[in-house]
Amino acid sequence: MRAKGVHAAETHVTVPFFDVDSMEVVWHGHYVKYLEVARCALLDELGHNYVRMKETGYAWPIIDLQLRYARPARFGQILAVRAELVEWRNRLKIHYTLSDAATGERLTRASTIQVAVRLADGEMQLVSPAVFVDDVERHLASLPSRSTGPTP
Repeated sequence: MRAKGVHAAETHVTVPFFDVDSMEVVWHGHYVKYLEVARCALLDELGHNYVRMKETGYAWPIIDLQLRYARPARFGQILAVRAELVEWRNRLKIHYTLSDAATGERLTRASTIQVAVRLADGEMQLVSPAVFVDDVERHLASLPSRSTGPTP
C-alpha cells in the first residue's frame, strides 16, 4: 500500500499537441514533465524550491522514478497533477497522481526519490540537510491544526 503524504499541492496541465503521438496519446516520456510541474508547486509551498536548494548549497537529483500508467492522457485533456510529500528527513520522496480534471478518473501514479548532493564537492548526503528539514517542518507546523501522521 502506498504511504499517504503529509502535504500536497495540485496543479493543472492541458496536454499540448507537441506532447502527443500520431494517435493523439501522450508519449510516455512527457509524463515526467507533468510531475516536475507539480513537484515545483509543492516545493514552492514548502518554502524550499530549487532556487532555495541551490542557495543553501545543495542539488537534489532524482535517483529513482517510478511510473504506472492506467489510462492514456490525450491531446487537449486537462490533467490534475497532485504531488504529495511522503518523506523528507533522509531523502525527498514524493508520490504523484495524474487524473482527468473533469471526471477525476486516475490516469497515472508515480513516485520520485531525490537526495541532497553538496554542490561544493558533489558529496551525496545520507540525511537531508538541516536547512531543508527545518523549512519543511516550519511549513508543516504553520498549517491549520490537523494530524500529519508519522514524521518520516
